[in-house]
Amino acid sequence: GCRSITSVTIPDSVTTIGREAFYGCTGELIVNCNIPDGYYYGAFYGVFYGSKFTTVTIGDSVTTIGSFAFDGCSSLTSVTIGDSVTTIGKWAFSDCSSLRSVTIPDSVKTIGEEAFFECSSLTSVYCKATTPPALGGGAFYNNPSDPKFYVPMESVAAYKSAPHWSDYA
Repeated sequence: GCRSITSVTIPDSVTTIGREAFYGCTGELIVNCNIPDGYYYGAFYGVFYGSKFTTVTIGDSVTTIGSFAFDGCSSLTSVTIGDSVTTIGKWAFSDCSSLRSVTIPDSVKTIGEEAFFECSSLTSVYCKATTPPALGGGAFYNNPSDPKFYVPMESVAAYKSAPHWSDYA
């Protein structure tokens, strides 16, 4: 519940952080380490749950954003995903109700199921990959703001016909 944190940087050497370690914390979060799959109480399960971080920057050395990494971060309005990220895990940003926009770099090959589920303020999704990343079911489901998807012009047909992407065409 630290309310005076202005910035937190997690280096690549960190391998475990306890559940809800940043619960209620405010400020800016900079992540420079891989966030392992936190599914069912793994090393990073629920670490950021309930945090009040408004911006999150995932560093360029990070390749994985594990399951449930930022689930329930209701104050999160902006996320910058580094150009090395290849995997966004299941429910990674689910229930981030203040998240308005996300840019998914072309390095991302997989977006897990319900990764952006119930992001009720999400209005814009920018996906830079020319080949649509593998998309889990319901990745952008239950978002009443009905986000608009922006993809490379030459890839519109590929996205419209790709599994699960076609749900948002």
